[in-house]
Amino acid sequence: MKITLKDGSVKEYQEAKSIYDIAKDISEGLARVACAGEVNGKVMDLRTVLSEDCELNIVTASDPEGLTVIRHTTSHILAEAVKRLFPNAKVTIGPAIEDGFYYDFDAEPFSREDLDKIEAEMKKIIKEGHEITRFTLPREEAVKFMQEKGEPFKVELIEDLPEGSEISFYDQGGFVDLCAGPHLMSTKNIKAFKLITSSMAYWRGDSNKARLQRIYGTAFNKKEELAAHLEKLEDAKRRDHNKLGREMELFTTVDVIGQGLPLLLPKGTKMIMKMQRWIEDLEDKEWGYVRTKTPLMAKSDLYKISGHWDHYKDGMFVLGDEEVDKEVFALRPMTCPFQYYVFKNSQKSYRDLPYRMGETSTLFRAEDSGEMHGLTRVRQFTISEGHLIVRPDQMEAEFKDCIAHAKYVLSVLGLEEDVTYHLSKWDPSNKTKYIGDPEVWEYTEGAIRKMLTELDIKFTEDVGEAAFYGPKVDINAKNVYGKEDTMITIQWDALLAEQFDMYYIDQNGDKVRPYIIHRTSLGCYERTLARLIEKYAGK
Repeated sequence: MKITLKDGSVKEYQEAKSIYDIAKDISEGLARVACAGEVNGKVMDLRTVLSEDCELNIVTASDPEGLTVIRHTTSHILAEAVKRLFPNAKVTIGPAIEDGFYYDFDAEPFSREDLDKIEAEMKKIIKEGHEITRFTLPREEAVKFMQEKGEPFKVELIEDLPEGSEISFYDQGGFVDLCAGPHLMSTKNIKAFKLITSSMAYWRGDSNKARLQRIYGTAFNKKEELAAHLEKLEDAKRRDHNKLGREMELFTTVDVIGQGLPLLLPKGTKMIMKMQRWIEDLEDKEWGYVRTKTPLMAKSDLYKISGHWDHYKDGMFVLGDEEVDKEVFALRPMTCPFQYYVFKNSQKSYRDLPYRMGETSTLFRAEDSGEMHGLTRVRQFTISEGHLIVRPDQMEAEFKDCIAHAKYVLSVLGLEEDVTYHLSKWDPSNKTKYIGDPEVWEYTEGAIRKMLTELDIKFTEDVGEAAFYGPKVDINAKNVYGKEDTMITIQWDALLAEQFDMYYIDQNGDKVRPYIIHRTSLGCYERTLARLIEKYAGK
């Protein structure tokens, strides 16, 4: 067996070897700091036994993948500490995430004092220095194993796996958790960690399922790195728009009104009014838009035509019961199906296109309570929404103009350097989430990719982030905590015109399906105000 290392050197072995043993063979020092192995580009557990020729890179804490392993291992130590202190708590999942980790428990809410006690218990576990071992069980035995431990959430996870699956577990001194890994070799290898906060979460992100308690934490390889990160978090708290905006009397929230429903105070209202007037003047006087004003709600019939009822109903506020009421309504989560009927109100010819409709739209989305934060994640918000009905030969120029308009707005606000561009694509492995044939998706995604390249815009491609009817360009920005939200979106829609029987008459007198561009000029006014507060008032 030949193992080709990252530096190009080759190790030859006559028998199978674990990644950890290979690291130890290279040097004792490397084995001590090893977190995982990257085998032919895939990160794998140090305990993985290699038996065939491959390329191997030993991953350490200096690599992002190594830091992920450290944080994942720390989340398991957190779970053990919680079970020691709160034996009745049920464990669920505990992944590593950007900047840290979390673990969800079925338990009573945790106070800051509870977190301090859990943190102290975690330090005891680390000091005990238990070896972490991995073992597997057949699916049926794994289910029984977790049933005997009284962990129903783990049982559910295992039962969702295909029959015949082999399930892996990690044991750290008697505490056993279901996990695919990878993990460090011992609990003593955790050098620096901190529990940050706790909040409520839903099992599997479904508000109809169990309410859980989520503990967030972070971990680093060095205490100095942890200290720098904690200082960064304190600075973020000082610059958080949710704090500053209230202190500046721009907005507030009231419990009896509800989460995600902020009250804009006079000064905050004035700021949004100025932005709104500016955007409307740009759209109406310079960019050639007609202005519409459409209802805040509609019957379910409208959303069934558009596909939102099948693909987006869980994110909508539904008024009524389909099984009882003759008519069921829903507050609108977007304006597109309403504006389509503005277009359809009179016959259009090829000379009437592009037909650009703009609206300052108040929208409603049933966000999870755990996602609410200030003005960035709310349940009622207002956006500079628009839909362009275009001929196919106009699509590229109009789409590029929408990108140019977005860049102009961001530059005037001083936010252009703070954003990143994303080509949000469909997920061909999850076709039930989308409408349309693969050929349409490949064509539209390819066209957007070509435009972004021609415009010399750096972008990343995100699988599974497209709207159910088409790919889009998402222009995102991070808040002071590093969480990324979409500021502006521009979507290519080659499908909904057919569902709404939209057409124009071409020069030959034939009916032709148009393309549609869904876009925002500035995006969500509340979210933009939040970014402006953090960028300028937070300095």
